[in-house]
Amino acid sequence: MDDSSIFDRELQQFLLFLGSALTAAGEAVNQVEECLLRVATAYGAHQARFSVLPTYLVMSLEPGRPAMLEPTHALGGGLRLDQTAAVYEALREAEQGRMSPAEGIRRIQEIVVMRPRFRPAVQILGYAVLTAGICLILQPTWVDLLLSVLFGMLVGGFKLVGARWASLRMIMPVVAAFVVASLTFVIAGSTWLDADLRTMVAPLATFLPGAMLTMAVVEVSAAEMVTGASRLVTGILQLLLLAFGIIGAAQMVGLPRAEHLVNAAQNSIGAWAPWLGALVVGIGNYLVHSGPPRTLGWLCLVLYSGWIAQYFGGLVFGGYLGGFLGALLLTVVAYLVERAPSGPPALVSFLPGFWLLVPGALSLIGITEYLSQDSVHGVEDLIGALGSMLAIALGVLCGHPIYRGLARALAIRNLRKELA
Repeated sequence: MDDSSIFDRELQQFLLFLGSALTAAGEAVNQVEECLLRVATAYGAHQARFSVLPTYLVMSLEPGRPAMLEPTHALGGGLRLDQTAAVYEALREAEQGRMSPAEGIRRIQEIVVMRPRFRPAVQILGYAVLTAGICLILQPTWVDLLLSVLFGMLVGGFKLVGARWASLRMIMPVVAAFVVASLTFVIAGSTWLDADLRTMVAPLATFLPGAMLTMAVVEVSAAEMVTGASRLVTGILQLLLLAFGIIGAAQMVGLPRAEHLVNAAQNSIGAWAPWLGALVVGIGNYLVHSGPPRTLGWLCLVLYSGWIAQYFGGLVFGGYLGGFLGALLLTVVAYLVERAPSGPPALVSFLPGFWLLVPGALSLIGITEYLSQDSVHGVEDLIGALGSMLAIALGVLCGHPIYRGLARALAIRNLRKELA
C-alpha cells in the first residue's frame, strides 16, 4: 500500500471520528456536514460526500469510491462541556490543516476517554446547585427550594450510577421520577411540609431533553427529516418515561390533593428569584458537565443574554415572542463569544441555555397533569410548551444567519481600518 492510500484511509477515519464526536456533542447534523466539508477541503478532498444521522455517519472521499460507515455510539455517546470544547479545538486546527489525520484520530480518541474535571462528590453538589437554579426560575416557595436541592442530590447519585452501567441508563429516568415523585407525594400528604409540583419537577428537569427537542425542530427546518424526526420521537419518549414514573408514584402512594398538580406561580421568595436562578443554573451546569477552565463567566454572560431577552420580550410581546427573542439573542451572543480569544465554542455556552429557554419543565407538568386526570390544565400546558419550543427553534434558526451578517460586517470594518 503506497503513502497516498494510507493517507486517504487515515483521512477517512479521522473525518468519521470527528463527525461522530460532533454529533455526540449535540451539534445539528447539517452543521456537522458543513464542518466535515471544510476539513475535507483543507486536506485536498474537495469532492468528499457525507451523510450524517443520529447513530452513524457515512462518507466517501470521491464520488464512485467505496464509502465508510462509523457508528456514533462507538465514541462513547454524549460528551461533556470540556470534551466538546476539546473537539472544537481539534476541529479548528483541522480546518487549517495544522495536524495530520493520524494525529487527529489520536486526539479524538483521547478526548473521548477524558476523565471529568470534577470528582463525583462535586458533581453531586453540582446537581444540587443546578436543581436549585431551575427551581428558582419556576417561582417556588422556600420549602420547594429546600426539597428540590435534596432531591437534586438524590438524582445526581442516580445519574452517576447510571453512567457506569449502560443497562441501567435507559431505566434511570423512570426510577428517578418514581422515587422523587413518591417522596414528594408522601411529604405533601403529611403535616410536616407543604410541597407542590415544583419540588419534583426541578430535580427531574435534569433528565429533560430540551436541547434534543429544539434541535429536532431545527433539523427538520433544515430539511434533515430523518434526523429531526428521530430526535423528536426520542425526546418525546423520554418525556413519557418521566411522566410514567410520576404517574406510577401517584397510583402507588396516592395524590394528597389535586391542587398539587396545578401549574401556578407560588413565588414566596421574591421577584429576584428567577434572576438569581439564571446564575445558579450556569454554576450548576459548569460543575455537572465539567465546564472548561475560565469559561464560567462567558457561560453566565450567554445565559443572561438569553434570559433577559426572553424576560423583557415576554413582558412586551408575550411568552412565545419572548422565547423567540431569547433564543435569537442567546445564539448570536454565543457565536460572538466564540470569536473572543478566551471564549469557548458556541455549543459549549449555547446548550446550557436551553435550561432557561426550553419549555421542558412545562412539558413535564403538562403530561403529568393530563395523565393525572387534570386534562384541561394538561392540554393547556402541552400546547403552550409546543408553541414555545417552535418559537425557540425559530429563534435559533434566525440567530445563526444574523450572526453571520454581523461577522461579515465586523470583518469588513476591520479590513477598512487596516487599509486606512
